[in-house]
Amino acid sequence: MKNDKIVIRPTAEADWREIREQRLEMINDTPIACSETDADAMAVDETEWRRRGAQGSREGSITVAAIAENGNWVGTMASYIADPSVGPLLVGVYVNPDFRGADVGLTDALLSAIEVWARNNGGRLTLHVHEANVNAQRAYSKRGFELTGHSAEYSLDASSREVEMTKELMPAAV
Repeated sequence: MKNDKIVIRPTAEADWREIREQRLEMINDTPIACSETDADAMAVDETEWRRRGAQGSREGSITVAAIAENGNWVGTMASYIADPSVGPLLVGVYVNPDFRGADVGLTDALLSAIEVWARNNGGRLTLHVHEANVNAQRAYSKRGFELTGHSAEYSLDASSREVEMTKELMPAAV
C-alpha cells in the first residue's frame, strides 16, 4: 500500500463511536451502497453500535478498519456468514474518497484482509451491489469478482435491484 502509515485491524466493541461515524459518512457518500438510510443509522442506539464493533472478531464474521496515522478512520470492510451454503458475504465496503484509487491501494489492502478470513470460511466471497453502482461493479470486476446472473430486490427501493458477484478464492499457499 502506498501510504504505509495506515493501520488495518479488526474492529472491537470499544470502537463503536468510530464505527457510527464511518457508517454515517458511508451513507452520505454513496447511499445506494447501503441497506439503511441516514435516519435509520441515526436512530441506532449505542448497544447496537457496540454489537457492530464486536463483529470485528466474532465467530462467523470479521470487520476491519483502516486507520490513518492521525487516528481518522479512512475505510472499513466486513464479511459474515449468514448462510453456510453460500459462505462469506462481503458487506460494509467503504473507503474515504481521499484514499480511493489503485495508487493508494487501500481498497486492495482491506479486501486482502477479508479474503484471508474468507479463505478459511468457505473459499468463496459473495457480494451484492446496486445495479446502478457501476463504479463499484467495475472495481469488484478488476479484483476478480464475476457477476453470477442472480439479483435481488434492493431493500430500500423495491423498484431497483442488487446484482450478485462472487470471487473464488485460491487456497493459501502452504
